[in-house]
Amino acid sequence: MAKSIQELLIEKTVEAVHVLYGSEIPASQISFQETRKEFEGQITIVVFPVTRFSKKSPEVTGNEIGTYLQEQIADIAAFNVIKGFLNLSLSDSYWISLLNNTIVNEQFGVYEKNGKKLMVEYSSPNTNKPLHLGHIRNNLLGYSVAEILKAYGYDVIKANLVNDRGIHICKSMLAWQKYGNGETPASSGLKGDHLVGKYYVVFDKEYKKEIDALKQEGQTEEEAKKNAPLIKEAQTMLQQWEAGDEAVIDLWKTMNGWVYAGFEKTYKQLGVDFDKFYYESETYLLGKDIIQEGLEKGVFFKKEDNSVWIDMTDEGLDEKLVLRGDGTSVYITQDLGTAQLKYDEFQMDESIYVVGNEQDYHFKVLFAILKKLGKSWANGLYHLSYGMVDLPSGKMKSREGTVVDADDLMAEMVETAKERTEELGKTADFAEEDKQVLYQTIGMGALKYFLLKVDPKKRLLFDPNESVDFQGHTGPFVQYTHARIKSVLRKADYNGSRTVQPASLSVYERDLIQALGNFPAVIEVAAREFSPAQLANYAYELAKLYNKFYHEESILKAEDEGVKAFRLDLSAAAAKVIAKSMNLLGIDVPERM
Repeated sequence: MAKSIQELLIEKTVEAVHVLYGSEIPASQISFQETRKEFEGQITIVVFPVTRFSKKSPEVTGNEIGTYLQEQIADIAAFNVIKGFLNLSLSDSYWISLLNNTIVNEQFGVYEKNGKKLMVEYSSPNTNKPLHLGHIRNNLLGYSVAEILKAYGYDVIKANLVNDRGIHICKSMLAWQKYGNGETPASSGLKGDHLVGKYYVVFDKEYKKEIDALKQEGQTEEEAKKNAPLIKEAQTMLQQWEAGDEAVIDLWKTMNGWVYAGFEKTYKQLGVDFDKFYYESETYLLGKDIIQEGLEKGVFFKKEDNSVWIDMTDEGLDEKLVLRGDGTSVYITQDLGTAQLKYDEFQMDESIYVVGNEQDYHFKVLFAILKKLGKSWANGLYHLSYGMVDLPSGKMKSREGTVVDADDLMAEMVETAKERTEELGKTADFAEEDKQVLYQTIGMGALKYFLLKVDPKKRLLFDPNESVDFQGHTGPFVQYTHARIKSVLRKADYNGSRTVQPASLSVYERDLIQALGNFPAVIEVAAREFSPAQLANYAYELAKLYNKFYHEESILKAEDEGVKAFRLDLSAAAAKVIAKSMNLLGIDVPERM
């Protein structure tokens, strides 16, 4: 409905230019914006592009167009012109009809299937350590972008490429073998990913001791790093793994199994899921066929040592190694093969890689190579590059002293939510089980909202305390607003929309309806920009508008029953859109708080 008024305005503005000035203006030159708060009106048409047809001042042109539109469109109640901007006020009946016929509809904000398939790849953990704060931003971004694109009409596949092989994995395995004394998650009480991560740290500690000892004997830092017995053993283990050594493979399977069990718990707590897992152990050889294909096509070239390269200087990039001289693959080899595998399996129109901005160059190279190889689907590849997450120093102690563990952070968030909620004393009548669910909902909502409200490209400072503020620009503030609306509806025994037609609207009612009407457009922008921040900030603004309406207008004590019924409908619609917005961010909203 909100779109159709804009379509009508475009059509009638084109018509006005033709009738008034005998000229044809392309529809694409007519632009709208929301009217600025200090002026009367809700929709503003920018007049400047029309003045070259009218040959008159912006003010005169605006008044002539405004008069024409008011005569042609019944829903325009009034207009005013400020400099080159034509501000249109839509009638109360337009806004009431928008609420009653469109916004209250169950399907509001859900786009029809567009027939396109899209893959979002996120998480990409290593199986030698637990997930950390950076992974949290990655997982939340990937999950939310996937949900937004689903709402926008795409058929979405959520994929996870697990880094389950390589020297870093062998380091954990070797350390466990040498120093683990058969310790298991069951015997230690540690989550499997934390147990394996512990031995990755042990390896590093013992390796440093060996380096120091060799330096004492007169070796340089570089020599010591290469000659330390531990690193040589780890390299041997990797060669044994690649050769299919049964004992090494068995140990690898056992320890990876521990890690996956641990990851599963973390993913469940985070509320993210996947449709498809890829494993580097199964994909790392795939790129070699593509390298052969590229050599035959003349896209790649060989150097004297038999290594294979691509010259990308024409693209403003460097020469890039794609296969070592001894025939072993590098990261890009594997990524080329995996990209082909994903396309062969799903034939998706677009594929989004959610990976931190330290990999920007890698993805430029990867996509450019695939285009040079003539892969038509390479045009649909996109790197959703995001900034790092910092913590105010000293806020959290991490298990390893350097990175903030995801499980620790989530536990702290839930604990902080519990403390804040109990300080406010609002859960005295809650059953114990309901309290635990509520603290979980608020703590995780605070974490997710704080990380998603910032544009993905920006680096962000995550402050756990600030994120749980019930009055700030936070998840709990939006959640609290939803719970407040639900409380109003419960008190009124509200049981569904009655499509009431009040005689007129207050400014608070109209502003709220207008904001609700923008929901589909916000989904569209969030989907096109791959930016959950658009939806997060929309939900916050919507919650603020509802609170203003709640404080300025009586709902349950409205003198007129029709007005009361209308305000309840409006409240229910606001709760629904807030819930839908937050759900697209992976955030639950409580019924009571």
